[in-house]
Amino acid sequence: MAGGCCGGSETAPPTDDKAWRRVLWIALTINAAMFVVEIAGGVAAQSAALQADALDFLGDSANYAISLGVAGLALQWRARAAWFKGASLFLLGLWVLGSTLWMALAGTLPHAETMGAIGVLALVANIACAIMLWRHRDGDANRRSVWICSRNDAIGNIAVVAAALGVFGTGTAWPDIIVAVILAALGLSGGWQIVRQARGELASVAAERRTVRDAA
Repeated sequence: MAGGCCGGSETAPPTDDKAWRRVLWIALTINAAMFVVEIAGGVAAQSAALQADALDFLGDSANYAISLGVAGLALQWRARAAWFKGASLFLLGLWVLGSTLWMALAGTLPHAETMGAIGVLALVANIACAIMLWRHRDGDANRRSVWICSRNDAIGNIAVVAAALGVFGTGTAWPDIIVAVILAALGLSGGWQIVRQARGELASVAAERRTVRDAA
């Protein structure tokens, strides 16, 4: 949690290693491709869960791109980038909740077969990303935010596949709606965790600067 990771100073080593950058580039490519596949499939299948997950892929693509941009910079800049990503993830969760409510009121029935096929493909993609990012899960808020998003995606895709089975078995849209709400909750929780750790790191940097200034 944030309390255990925010004690580093501004001189903490930046995450500018080649392995980290290589994994981010691979994850960025996978997520960008899956966004296109899943948003098209979500619209075709009239699935709130697939569309929510597609937006998550888009958010993760931006997440990885920002992480690549700030890798190697000082802790202050990495924390600021993490705060922006966390806030964006939180707002995305709110948007998904609103979108899901609208689809529930519209009463559309998703196509379970399309949901299942794309959900399985997305699950494979996210498991691959999660495996690559596992060894990079600890560190500053910027690095940890990448792992949190990857973890949430893998969990979310399992839920999407379950929703497809639920829609197929019940003939109703409720499994799809429930999973979309779960994905939104994951986004809200993950975004709050990232923002909280980033704020702690920014406070740590500010405190260190005050100490240096007072000692001068």
